[in-house]
Amino acid sequence: MTTVLIVDDQPLQRFGFRMLLESQDDMAVLGEADNGTAAVRKTAELRPDVVLMDVRMPGLDGVEATRRIVAAGDRSRVLILTTFDLDEYAYAGLRAGASGFLVKDAQPEELLAGIRAVASGDAVVAPGLTRRLLDAYADWLPTPGAGPGGNRAEGAPDPRLEALTEREREILTVIGKGWSNAEISARFRLAESTVKTHISRILAKTGARDRVQAVILAYDTRLVRPAP
Repeated sequence: MTTVLIVDDQPLQRFGFRMLLESQDDMAVLGEADNGTAAVRKTAELRPDVVLMDVRMPGLDGVEATRRIVAAGDRSRVLILTTFDLDEYAYAGLRAGASGFLVKDAQPEELLAGIRAVASGDAVVAPGLTRRLLDAYADWLPTPGAGPGGNRAEGAPDPRLEALTEREREILTVIGKGWSNAEISARFRLAESTVKTHISRILAKTGARDRVQAVILAYDTRLVRPAP
């Protein structure tokens, strides 16, 4: 059973989500919140598998709520919902630690599949859409050669990549370019199960939470450069 907390400041929107989720035998709605502050509090209390998080809310918005939920180290994973598939809130939500995002006008089956994917530890943002997001907001990324503190020397290796093998670094690079597992499998002539193993090792070694965070890492470390 996948448990969900619904966060949205629109009562009708919450009602619609609840009706959809409660129609599924494998999902249960633990509660609702109409703002970010309540979302953080109820996530700590209820510990849902997935927090379905709106971004644009009065007071504490969904981005900051996501950041606080992730920072708390709870098991709950956040799925961002946004009105537009390319806006700064969605990007900021991913940087805050969300496991992915969907647009609010997604088909019901897409939303359900997204919740199930996030609950199982996967990311739900399509690779190509992730690439468009990061390209659109590339100016938010650190300058080449700068680490988290902005003082890494030009050309110095990023410590987050040091534990990766050459093949793992190659795979992280193409993940950053938006390649699917099937495309990686065909390009490197690997079984898809082997690709998944490599990706799991990349996540473990770099501390990335999921595939979305791995894409962000590829940009942060300049393995992938934004499209001109």
